[in-house]
Amino acid sequence: MRDADLSATLLAWYDRNARNLPWRIPPARSRNGELPDPYRVWLSEVMLQQTTVPVAARYFDRFCDRWPTVEDLAAAEDRDILAAWAGLGYYARARNLIKCARIVVNDLGGEFPRTETELVKLPGIGPYTAAAITAIAHDFRAIAVDGNIERIVARLHAVRQPLAKAKPELRKLAAQLLPSRRYGDFSQAMMDLGSIVCRPRRPDCEHCPWSQACRARELGIEDSLPARLRKAAKPQVLGEAYVGRREDGAWLLERRPGKGLLGGMPGWPGSGWGHEVAAEPPWDGDWHRVEGSVSHVFTHFKLELRVFVAKIPAAGAANRGEFVPTEEFVRDSLPTLMRKVFDLALPSFCP
Repeated sequence: MRDADLSATLLAWYDRNARNLPWRIPPARSRNGELPDPYRVWLSEVMLQQTTVPVAARYFDRFCDRWPTVEDLAAAEDRDILAAWAGLGYYARARNLIKCARIVVNDLGGEFPRTETELVKLPGIGPYTAAAITAIAHDFRAIAVDGNIERIVARLHAVRQPLAKAKPELRKLAAQLLPSRRYGDFSQAMMDLGSIVCRPRRPDCEHCPWSQACRARELGIEDSLPARLRKAAKPQVLGEAYVGRREDGAWLLERRPGKGLLGGMPGWPGSGWGHEVAAEPPWDGDWHRVEGSVSHVFTHFKLELRVFVAKIPAAGAANRGEFVPTEEFVRDSLPTLMRKVFDLALPSFCP
């Protein structure tokens, strides 16, 4: 089947099966030239970089209710944005979100660039996100290639080379599939195909619009593609976290440094993370280790935190962090790791 026929078949499938997503213009409207707000496309793509669609949709709705335009987001307090981002992970994305919004408002008159070349100059926008914004928000010729699209193309053409080496070829093959129009719909159709049908495991080949053209299915190797090299085991590192509560109910928190993991986010005072750790407790009093530990997986390592708790008298002075009154403390404003620490420590403070 020719590339032009493949793209036409996929677009027809998308017209019937497109997912209803809060940032998307349905195909019945996009075919008539209606385009989504670039702000909403950008926001959704940043959220989706390391997040599932159902989770991103919940956060997206809350963000848009609170900050409906890029001007609103640019004017917001950093702390408010970081708190609203809590739970999405990879907090460098949130910091870049803030920087990007302010550049767009202050330097670009509130308008996102329309080309990939200009978009990638903005904080937090890489080649994939730039291509997605270009195609979806402006309907310009571009193909956004992520893991889903690489998987689809590797199976369609039975590319057996390991993914790390095959990426340039897969990008070239993906670009050849582009139709002569409806670039935004085509990119979103590819996204839906990878999510709904051409899944990483147990692809639903019976309902795939490209099943008859798929070389991997013809050869019976669809489950093994794309080929991947075995990943090295992630190293294990250790750390300590200190959860202190004052007699009046205030919790002892500190804000992490602006750079690095969980940068700028509130959390419990603790040690550095490594193979050997030592930390000075944030209060010179009695700390007791909680039974068990907190495990959390980051991109490049696994973390195990030992958790210590202390009930701090009203006159107790902290040498790190600050006390947050109980009525101002919001568990869900903490990043996921710090929520895990809190949940493990909380029973120690219950009668």
